[in-house]
Amino acid sequence: MSESFLDEIKWTDDGLVPVIAQETGTGRVMMFAWMNRESLAETAETGCAVYWSRSRQKLWRKGEASGHQQLVKSISLDCDEDVILLEIEQQGGIACHTGRKSCFYRRLEDGEWKAVEPVLKDPAEIYAGK
Repeated sequence: MSESFLDEIKWTDDGLVPVIAQETGTGRVMMFAWMNRESLAETAETGCAVYWSRSRQKLWRKGEASGHQQLVKSISLDCDEDVILLEIEQQGGIACHTGRKSCFYRRLEDGEWKAVEPVLKDPAEIYAGK
């Protein structure tokens, strides 16, 4: 696959682009992350989401530790060419490292962030031995 599509993206000064992962069918936003050229190229090549971990400074193949891969159905670029939208099928129904379906599980209510989504699987169980 030609990687010339990567040249059309407006990368940040540190070589990243923000990425929104949206669940196919429901349209629900599952998570937000970052990609660099290598992770986006690998995502396009393999059909599995690969992100750039800013905290670990390395590629993060979604699901490598948890088993909760994201199968990519489509990759879209916004009109300003600086945000990627992935339409994904979330394996295992859990996108968040907290064991919840989505990373967006807290809602502002009465001036406080309240968890409004249950833990589907204990993270200690998800990452046991990892």
